Amino acid sequence: MSHGLTPMVRNLLIINAAVYALQLPWAHQGTASPLLHWFALWPPRVLHQFALWQILTYAFLHGGIIHILFNLFTLWIFGCEVERVLGGRKFLFIYLISAAGAGLCHLLFNTHSPVPVIGASGAIYAVLVAFAVLFPDRVITLLLFFVLPVQLKAKHLVALFIAISLFSGIESNIFGNRDGVAHLAHLGGALTGFLLLRGGPMLDSLLFETRKRREWRHKAEQNRLQARQKAERDEIDRLLDRINEVGYEALSREEKKTLLKNSKKIKDG
Repeated sequence: MSHGLTPMVRNLLIINAAVYALQLPWAHQGTASPLLHWFALWPPRVLHQFALWQILTYAFLHGGIIHILFNLFTLWIFGCEVERVLGGRKFLFIYLISAAGAGLCHLLFNTHSPVPVIGASGAIYAVLVAFAVLFPDRVITLLLFFVLPVQLKAKHLVALFIAISLFSGIESNIFGNRDGVAHLAHLGGALTGFLLLRGGPMLDSLLFETRKRREWRHKAEQNRLQARQKAERDEIDRLLDRINEVGYEALSREEKKTLLKNSKKIKDG
């Protein structure tokens, strides 16, 4: 893994740390903090008071030192590699849009929740997904319980994180076992990041397959039409040969009708 901070990751680290420093003077006020009041994601305010900026600004606020350190550490470890591959602009685009996607996902399932949401975790999940897509077989070493080293491929590690968030989100939103974590926002960020990174090629592939199937059906229909027309011509040729042999009056009523119908079709065609 390459070393050194990339420009966009460095800027995001600085911005998140600076915003957290601005939060500290009001930390004792909890959700009454003016920064949280205006910039955290409050579902009723977004939906009923049109505080739409909160869909993005919430991702630059954090609920404590452990919260921000974990997010920024993850951004540093995985984000730099992703930015080196995608470039700074595309990386920032995915980061911000995924943060918004995470916020929208939370709104979708928590429209009446009076509890604000803060944190960059949704965007961080998008960075993790991007890393797993770009480096699926990269081996990551984790310290289980901060002691036991465990090695997992990036694709397996991210799949594990997503599975945990999915299970926790179902448990929290359906069974009401609230743990104070917006798990569905994590999933929304992960899904948004994946779609931004791979949605275009997947859509192109789907459209290509659709066009190919349409062309195949059209060609099959043409082949059936040509086979039917050939059969009709062959039948007319047979009847004409029969007329030459025995005369028109010797044809049966059905043969005369067939001759008349098919000869008109071929003439019209």
